[in-house]
Amino acid sequence: MVEVIARDPSFEVVGLATGRNARLLGEQARRLRPDVVVLADPGVRAGLGELPPGTRVESGAEALEALAARPELDIVVVGTGGMVSLRPVLAALRAGTVVATANKETLVAGGHLVMPLARRLAAGRAAEAGPADPLAAALGWLRPIDSEHSAIWQCLVGEAPAAIARLILTASGGPFLDLDAAALARVTPEQALRHPTWRMGAKITIDSATLANKGLEVIEAHWLYDAGYEAIDVVIHPQSVIHSAVLFVDGSLKAQLGTPDMRLPIQYALTHPHRRPSPAAAPDLVAIARLDFRAPDEARFPALGIAREAGRQGPWATAALIAADEVAVARFLGGSLEFGGIPRLLEAAVTRYGSGGEAGMRPTEPGVAELLDLESEIAARYATGDVA
Repeated sequence: MVEVIARDPSFEVVGLATGRNARLLGEQARRLRPDVVVLADPGVRAGLGELPPGTRVESGAEALEALAARPELDIVVVGTGGMVSLRPVLAALRAGTVVATANKETLVAGGHLVMPLARRLAAGRAAEAGPADPLAAALGWLRPIDSEHSAIWQCLVGEAPAAIARLILTASGGPFLDLDAAALARVTPEQALRHPTWRMGAKITIDSATLANKGLEVIEAHWLYDAGYEAIDVVIHPQSVIHSAVLFVDGSLKAQLGTPDMRLPIQYALTHPHRRPSPAAAPDLVAIARLDFRAPDEARFPALGIAREAGRQGPWATAALIAADEVAVARFLGGSLEFGGIPRLLEAAVTRYGSGGEAGMRPTEPGVAELLDLESEIAARYATGDVA
């Protein structure tokens, strides 16, 4: 994101925030010279180093929320993981500010809170400026940065909702696409972190290896595009050139192609509805030569089916799913859970909490406080021990 912003003088950065990575935040602040930087953890402030004159430091969840709600902002970009971003996203939308997000928790756990706000903003804009205005659509207010959802968004520009038959999310298949079940049981974190086509953070790389990431994207697609789960497909595409596609009722299939480079979807979210020159290289179809596709094997990669079923159950189940995934991936990377234990832990959490808790006595749709409580409860329950 920083590279995209830094090369375009039309962007002005008002604020930057991080959880604990003060060193990187300091580097970015010296490059982009924001008014303010925010640390979720004030204990790491010393790591910022010397900041540009006039850049002040704030800390804590309230400061993060206040930054997102500042009235002079045109767009808030969210690239964090975890529930920490949910309140700032809601604050930005309530302030009438566009949000571009790569944070899965925003929609997987909080789609029932976020999308009504985006739709209300879109309806108000449509009444004011007409349906052709880019902000007269919910996707004008909540803009996806993930390459798959950016691809679907781009395919839907100018299309009527009634014309959509199916959404098709593509997946690389990760590094273990052809491993049998016995070999999968012996997978190490080092092996799982070697993604064949994308350079990503550890969490999302492991999620790609288990196909949990694609299951989370199915849930996101349900919220972003108001699509039923029965109309969302996943197709394995190892080359990662087609980032996703849309099938229309007339039988036409529209796909978005690009090199595996996150600068393109980031820039599209920032500049929509306009396109600008990008540092991302265009795909060379002759050099690529072939594009392969296959159906996902949910027997070897059950996390995809677990996520889809959680989506059908509703917000408690999807919140449990994503909270459990944080725990499972951390345990796998730390050596206390084997690769096959990740989907087992996901299934256990969804089964236990999917109806709103063990007693099923919680509200039908959790608010932010309930989501955070559930995240803490799942982290405590599954932090150690075997998951049967």
